[in-house]
Amino acid sequence: MRAIWMDRILAESDDTVVVEGNHYFPESSLKSEYFRKSDHRTVCPWKGTASYLDVVINDAVNRNAGWYYPSPHGAAAQIKGMVAFWHGVEVVP
Repeated sequence: MRAIWMDRILAESDDTVVVEGNHYFPESSLKSEYFRKSDHRTVCPWKGTASYLDVVINDAVNRNAGWYYPSPHGAAAQIKGMVAFWHGVEVVP
């Protein structure tokens, strides 16, 4: 699977985990030069507190386009250390 925005591959992995229709990529598969941490947080009742990443390519910023659960609840343990995408980031085979 690949995560793509603005014709750039943000992440690529054969080892994604699908939860609620979203592919979670191993953090090690992310191209770190395209990401910066965001202060945004949300809470999911069964997964826990999500942290977010902005995607930055040149002067373009896609705020909170990636999210992850630093300490997921037990039922979501399989996505610890993994990142999912939205806000126009395409996830394709």
